[in-house]
Amino acid sequence: MTAITAGFPDRRHQIIRQGATVVLGVAVMTLAAKTQIPFWPVPVTLQTLAVMAFAVGLGPRMATAIFAAYIMTGLSGMPVFAGSPERGLGLAYLIGPTGGYLLGCLAASWLIGVMASGKALLGRIAAMLAGTAAIYGCGLAVLAAYVPAGQLLPVGVAPFVLGDLLKIALVAAGSQMIPLVRKGRGRASGA
Repeated sequence: MTAITAGFPDRRHQIIRQGATVVLGVAVMTLAAKTQIPFWPVPVTLQTLAVMAFAVGLGPRMATAIFAAYIMTGLSGMPVFAGSPERGLGLAYLIGPTGGYLLGCLAASWLIGVMASGKALLGRIAAMLAGTAAIYGCGLAVLAAYVPAGQLLPVGVAPFVLGDLLKIALVAAGSQMIPLVRKGRGRASGA
């Protein structure tokens, strides 16, 4: 009997820790979405920075859980999305011009996390570039219902490229510090 229940407290703590990480992640994602430069039809935010940082730092499962919980929070009517409540709440927001970018962020959370896992700096950068392409692809697919085809790239990609490249550089630089932080924690705990 003790062999069966011996790991239970550790599992419970792990679930609590993961739940707290998701809740904190949703809060950070909301702050990132609210930090924006107003732009039509899709605002420029720090949201992709948070998506990339979570995916590279926490891996695909936790990053995807955070973004899925973020979307569910927004669908419930909470004003967590960029420009909400002004641009709508819940499903009304998701079927608007930015909905495809949000779905792209969900896909990118998984894609970046999988591609970056265990990779060196250049592999993590390639993963973030692939994730950014997924965000743009999903975003443009939905945005096409709102803007003329000739305006898709100038309105749906061009305003974001420079900022996204800067975000990739910031996350890449930050990810270089993760092994240093882990080493420091290991020494402090006597490991």
